Amino acid sequence: MPHATNLNRLAHFAAVVDAGSFTRAAEYLGITKAVVSQQVAKLEQEVGTTLLMRTTRRLQPTEAGRLFHARCVSILKEAEEALAELAQSRTDPKGLLRITAPFDYGTSVIVPLITTFTAHYTDCKVELNLSDSTMDLIADNMDLAIRVGWLDDSSLQSRRIGSFSQFLVGPPQLAAKIAEVRMPSELPSLPFVANNALREPLEWTFTRGDQNVQTVRFHENIAINTTPAVMEAVRLGGGLSILPDFLAKADVENGRLLHVLPDWRLPSGGIYIVYPAARFRPPKVSAFVDMLTTALKG
Repeated sequence: MPHATNLNRLAHFAAVVDAGSFTRAAEYLGITKAVVSQQVAKLEQEVGTTLLMRTTRRLQPTEAGRLFHARCVSILKEAEEALAELAQSRTDPKGLLRITAPFDYGTSVIVPLITTFTAHYTDCKVELNLSDSTMDLIADNMDLAIRVGWLDDSSLQSRRIGSFSQFLVGPPQLAAKIAEVRMPSELPSLPFVANNALREPLEWTFTRGDQNVQTVRFHENIAINTTPAVMEAVRLGGGLSILPDFLAKADVENGRLLHVLPDWRLPSGGIYIVYPAARFRPPKVSAFVDMLTTALKG
């Protein structure tokens, strides 16, 4: 074939052979007989072969036309199935969903959610990459990221779906020393477990009401690069640390951790979904995001 052929002409040609005439083919296609005749003539010109034998009484394919018709039927059927499959994929979640999330939020919130998601959407699989490092969504072929805290400027698309508070917590082993603390400025005298996954793990600003603001710089005796491990070190008596509420709240409520200076607030952070730039979202992504936002509202 000297150059690419308009695939619509294959449909016109196949309709003529199937109908046995240009007139009936035009009626089936909903266009004029002249258009059908013109398109078939252009197809024959493009392929350089006579495909139809025309007489005053009948129209039938040549030998080359019969072979070509069989191929056209196969091509058109495959195209129809591909379009139907694409249309279906726009509505039904299916396939592999690749997500990245921080260790702490991923373990406590996303892991339970993906078990529910895969049970509900049985045609979906989920691959969850837990990392406190910021992954390159495009290079690492991720469908979405859950990011917790404060977003950097980015060309990626993001959506804030929730927020969290931060608690200054300590172990019951330090209860006597913690009881003596009245102001944030007194905190640096206590041992501190630094979270090196954070950009600034040692300097924190505390507020109480509208007027009282104190910025404190802690002195770490332990530094760890994942939040769950920081929490475990605090539980074991390693020192104070600052943890997100979604991770520390249950331990504070059951007494495994002490909420230090609860009248003073630390900066709250956002929970974000971050996507690679794209015009359309696959159903698997939309379904997971809907489930996550519903769970957070609940």
